[in-house]
Amino acid sequence: MAKLLIFVTIIPLLTLLCSSFSLENPTDRRILVLLDDFAIKSSHSLFFKSLQTRGYELDFKLADDPKIGLQRYGQYLYDGLIIFSPTIERFGGSIDLAAILDFVDSGHDLILGADASASDLIREIATECGVDFDEDPAAMVIDHTSYAVSDTEGDHTLIASDDFIQSDVILGREKIKASQTFLAPVLFQGIGHSLNPANSLVLKVLSASPSAYSANPKSKLSNPPPLSGSSISLVSVVQARNNARILISGSLSMFGNRYVVKFMKNLSCDYSHEKSGNEQFFAELSKWVFHERGFLKAVNVSHHKAGDADEPAMYRINDDLEYSVEIYEWSGTSWEPYVADDVQVQFYMMSPYVLKTLSTDQKGLYYTAFKVPDVYGVFQFKIEYQRLGYSSLSLSKQNVAIYSLEFRVMDPDSSSALQAQ
Repeated sequence: MAKLLIFVTIIPLLTLLCSSFSLENPTDRRILVLLDDFAIKSSHSLFFKSLQTRGYELDFKLADDPKIGLQRYGQYLYDGLIIFSPTIERFGGSIDLAAILDFVDSGHDLILGADASASDLIREIATECGVDFDEDPAAMVIDHTSYAVSDTEGDHTLIASDDFIQSDVILGREKIKASQTFLAPVLFQGIGHSLNPANSLVLKVLSASPSAYSANPKSKLSNPPPLSGSSISLVSVVQARNNARILISGSLSMFGNRYVVKFMKNLSCDYSHEKSGNEQFFAELSKWVFHERGFLKAVNVSHHKAGDADEPAMYRINDDLEYSVEIYEWSGTSWEPYVADDVQVQFYMMSPYVLKTLSTDQKGLYYTAFKVPDVYGVFQFKIEYQRLGYSSLSLSKQNVAIYSLEFRVMDPDSSSALQAQ
């Protein structure tokens, strides 16, 4: 009887540990939210609600909770992590810098919100992701031209930016609007950052204007600021080589309710809005971060001789062959045909002997036909597909040997009347 009770107790735990990211249902996911204070749960409720209404299960914890952890018994408990605790010097439980990096290296997603109070730990996480915040802990982004009316007049640290990345897959096809007719900039108050030039995976999503600079707003500027102009990134994203996605913002407050509904006015351009673009900006951006958009999968890869249906183990030189693959994109609710004109396949041995751009039927099927090169050896069919904002595809189809079979009739006086080569 005791053994039976133990068995019944373990079953719910195993179910919890196994409920991780599913390729067939990418949005059926659990997200850990680490906070400096539970008050953030209320002050940023609109952002959290947008995630919950899209089917995400949010687990709110204080960042210094001694019981928190990302995994148990070698299995990850969460598929995404949101860190809204800029002041944390040391996480509680089993979470530390290494644990967070391992979490991302295992294919999980991360959102990091910082501000002027960002601790060394938060800055180090950002650095490991290819983002370098201004080294001056008192520095903030200042803009005396593209600023919004704030409660504290004169410092111009509440800026309005509409310098978005030009990518429909990252920010959605709908323009960020305050109304049906007016585009709305995004409000930002926080610290700027630069991108590590050695990291090609990090992208600026929201940039400062040419008149912006990073400095201490409470002191006079005696030297040229280290960060200035549109080289300042306000919000950046990273898509790792394993397709894990990261969002890093230099402002935690820009996720908050206050900046969503705040009346704003840019004096230099003489326009005003009753609502900023923050809510739509982060709703659309979070869709990309959590793989609701720009997430591809490839299925049904096949190759065969022209006119045949079965895949052979070997081809002969100059054979005509056909290759096909189906590619789909997750729409947030279902898999839809992916349509593009830049998908290529390589027929590869040490280097590509054949490189073909695939045709498409506009319904997800990509195909091509070509002649086997006059080269002996073992080849692979390979697709290495990378496009801005989309998850990368890396496919290789089984090794196939290329050979030649030639029968030659020899001289009748020869010791062998028939020789095969």
